[in-house]
Amino acid sequence: MGDQSASHTIGEGSAVDRDRQMILAAEQKGKLATFLAYFRLSGPGWLQGAITLGGASLASSLYLGVLGGFSMLWLQPVAIIAGIVMLGAIGYVTLSTNQRPFGAINRHVNPMLGWSWAIATLIANMVFAMPQFSLATAAVRQNLLPEVVGPDVMAEMPAKAIVCGVILAVCIFIVWFYDKGSRGVRFFEIILKGMVGLVVLCFFGVVVKLSFAAEGLRWGEILRGFVPDFGLLSSPADTFAPFIDQVDERFRAFWASAIVSDQRAVMITAVSSAVGINMTFLMPYALLKRGWNRDFRGLAIFDLSVGMFVPFILATSCVLIASASQFHTQPARGLLDDGVQAPKNLVGNYNANAGARIKFEIGEEAFGALTPAEKADRIAALPEADKRMAAMLVRRDAFNLADSLTPLTGAAIAHYAFGIGVVGMGVSSIIIMMLIQGFVFCEMFGLQSKGWAYRFGSLMPAVGALGPFLWTGGKAQFWLAVPAFVFGMMILPIAYFTFYLMMNSRSLLGSDMPRGLKRWTWNILMAIASGLAAFGAVWSLWDKLGKRGIGLLVAFVAIVIVVGIIRRTLHVGRDRS
Repeated sequence: MGDQSASHTIGEGSAVDRDRQMILAAEQKGKLATFLAYFRLSGPGWLQGAITLGGASLASSLYLGVLGGFSMLWLQPVAIIAGIVMLGAIGYVTLSTNQRPFGAINRHVNPMLGWSWAIATLIANMVFAMPQFSLATAAVRQNLLPEVVGPDVMAEMPAKAIVCGVILAVCIFIVWFYDKGSRGVRFFEIILKGMVGLVVLCFFGVVVKLSFAAEGLRWGEILRGFVPDFGLLSSPADTFAPFIDQVDERFRAFWASAIVSDQRAVMITAVSSAVGINMTFLMPYALLKRGWNRDFRGLAIFDLSVGMFVPFILATSCVLIASASQFHTQPARGLLDDGVQAPKNLVGNYNANAGARIKFEIGEEAFGALTPAEKADRIAALPEADKRMAAMLVRRDAFNLADSLTPLTGAAIAHYAFGIGVVGMGVSSIIIMMLIQGFVFCEMFGLQSKGWAYRFGSLMPAVGALGPFLWTGGKAQFWLAVPAFVFGMMILPIAYFTFYLMMNSRSLLGSDMPRGLKRWTWNILMAIASGLAAFGAVWSLWDKLGKRGIGLLVAFVAIVIVVGIIRRTLHVGRDRS
């Protein structure tokens, strides 16, 4: 849509010059002064941190702990490091060229990749917004106002509409503040810093409290969990082995397969939610919106590390540790005649797990012929070992995870504190998705990312308010983030592969293209990150669509190659003429 650089960005002139002078003066004083100056000027990295620490990250941390115990602590750090490498690459390109990436990709790399990146981001924001609204609604229902708008009342349409309407109104108000100039941006980023900091502090406190409890935490096992173990993609966590061995030999393969299937889905969700394709669109435009240029490249890397990496690792690791310590290989309370009333969502999920085990034994046709009463009798007659497995694998929800805060705050405060944290994470994620959508909409139509066009585009993720109405039926609301982000994993390599090409485009970067050892370092890191994303995408496509999924991938790659050849041919033809 033509070359539209950052000429309209906010914060130009005196504000940007003042920030630049602050950096230069701090660099002359030493590393500590530079660190403090960078921290004060950070902002876009905190925007990334806010969306990264959304409901999907919380959900994936919860289920990684439930399914893998401490053995999956390595996954999210690996995913976030790979994401930061690629975000650092697009940040470097953007600040070096001061060009808006969508147009730069179309002109210098491949228009098929540019439009695929934008369209995929557009779709992803609307898909990802739905579980965020559902998570926030679940937190209000189960944690904050259970007596006012509890599960029974929330089943009514008006009550859900009120809660979703309030959440949406708050998000719109804050996003529109962002479009009010530099003061709006600063106000917005301060709010997000507070939300991210509160969540991190809350779960960090839980881990500290558990560490000093009488039973303590097994820190040796926790530290071993940071060592990558890709075998978890094909086999259950070792801690399940004693319980699977207690099951009749005929049905051990069934339970192992069920565990592995859930592990794969959650592992892919964790990788996708660490850095989603919508986040790759946010980073460069947030930098331009702030008025940064090549003088701010060092600050941009620092910003990603502090605003994104540190809070993400602390929060997700602490959630996973709290979840694993209380839920891993532990049957959900109330499902095995322990005198406790189990929540309806857990009972329904337990019956589904047990029913799947029976279906495996007698066949799908015979199972379908059973009446509800006969199914209930069959479930009641299952061996104790199978019942225990079914109860271990139920999908916990927001109310259940809130129990992990009990050692720190007590039961009553735990649910309120957790509810506030979940609502904050959901709201901050929705806000960032709306912010990104405004950028995407304006880019696709060649408009400046401000004014009413930007505001109109930012309203598109409001469709996510339908999430609590579409995703019902007693399912665990947290689990609904999993399929949404499996979709995200399928399209993430589009962005990663595009950024790889941009960093190696001489026509785009010119003299700013990395050279020598620096170029080798960038390329090796980007190759690893892109390879991991491609592996996850291929695995997701094969798992969900089989040969059709791989066929779609091959077709897409072929179209990209053809468009690239046509573009190169036309470019050479123009040069000769």
